[in-house]
Amino acid sequence: MSIARNRFNTVMAAFSGLAMTFGLAACSGQSGSDSADDASASSTQQSQQGQEAGASSDGDVLVVYYSATGNTERAAQYIADATGGDLFELEPVEPYTDDDLNWADENSRVSVEHEDESQRDVALVADTVDNWDDYSTVFIGYPIWWGIAAWPVDGFVQANDFTGKTVIPFCTSSSSGLGNSGELLADMAGTGEWLEGQRFSSGVSQDDVQEWLDELGL
Repeated sequence: MSIARNRFNTVMAAFSGLAMTFGLAACSGQSGSDSADDASASSTQQSQQGQEAGASSDGDVLVVYYSATGNTERAAQYIADATGGDLFELEPVEPYTDDDLNWADENSRVSVEHEDESQRDVALVADTVDNWDDYSTVFIGYPIWWGIAAWPVDGFVQANDFTGKTVIPFCTSSSSGLGNSGELLADMAGTGEWLEGQRFSSGVSQDDVQEWLDELGL
């Protein structure tokens, strides 16, 4: 009776060992499958994120700007970074000095030009852009001078045909609003679909610009 019982215990132990072995093998196989699925899902997700990241950069956005003190340039750079657009700086042949920009001095260059519109014809180093026809969206940035767009941008607006393009003005100022500066530029251009613009403060941040672009759907 003792021998039979020992044989029974031995057989049961063997079956138990086999069951444990198969159980561990099954768990190991399932874990490997989950890891592969997770890796595949992660790879797919990264691929989708990469495609989404590049979706906004179609190579058809141009950011044109004139910046007197660097504030508009900073906003323009933020826009270009967010949209994947190309930058084009408007540079006067005769650059404005700090003294030229002293609006409080009635004899300064900007004050004289403000008082006499005939003096506002500012020659630019370049007023046309290579591959102009490739751009469907054009941002135009400028500081606000006496409630209107700084006149160095006028030459660019007058020199180009905006037919078929969406044009989006933006400006920077310490206190003045956008006013009708965008509308005046649209009238000057006579072509293109001009959207309502945006005014940024002199201390414009990347978040300020991104929030605006999100509203535009860009």
